[in-house]
Amino acid sequence: MSRTRLIQTLAAAFALLWVALALSPFDRSDWLLENVLTAVGVGVLVSTRRVLPLSNASYVSLFGFLCLHTIGAHYTYSLVPYDEAFRAITGHPLDGSAGTARNHFDRLVHFAYGSLLVLPLREWLMRHAGVRGFWSYFLPIDIVLSTSALYELIEWGAAVLYGGDLGAAFLGTQGDEWDAHKDMSLGALGAIIATLVLWATHRTTGRDRTLDQLRRAGAPPETGPAVSR
Repeated sequence: MSRTRLIQTLAAAFALLWVALALSPFDRSDWLLENVLTAVGVGVLVSTRRVLPLSNASYVSLFGFLCLHTIGAHYTYSLVPYDEAFRAITGHPLDGSAGTARNHFDRLVHFAYGSLLVLPLREWLMRHAGVRGFWSYFLPIDIVLSTSALYELIEWGAAVLYGGDLGAAFLGTQGDEWDAHKDMSLGALGAIIATLVLWATHRTTGRDRTLDQLRRAGAPPETGPAVSR
């Protein structure tokens, strides 16, 4: 599938999901707060799709993350009924006894943030910032860590600003005083795992598709220590 056709397909699918989940969210105020960053992210992708294009795989990764976030925004992250869905299919709860376990959907999305954004971040750095070698693997992890910390600060600021039930819903700690630390750790873990998978794939196959595309386009050669050939 061509890049243009793929982007159109993913955009249409995401728009349908977003509209469906925007009709009757569990908490409209929390939904609005959660969708501020969604609007910013989608706006950046749309406005830069021609001047800063990414690969099909990167667009699919970003689509997957946005879908997960949209689901979390609809239910509020702490109320996503994944355990009920699993129980309906298997007859057994996923998180332990019904009503006694923490809702871990937010943990999943933080892990997905790290694991799904590594490829587009690495590709963007290589294509548009001239990053090569070791730094093309390290910097995406660094960006995931820094933006994860920034998001936790935004959550804290919003919780202080709005307070009450809205602040608590947006913060989503569910009574865990170490919630922010765990969220950042899961983002970092996802990024590290995805980076190791990329690195191992490049070492095993001897090919780095992004680097190959840049070489064919006449991009400058590697300037840093090579990790894969």
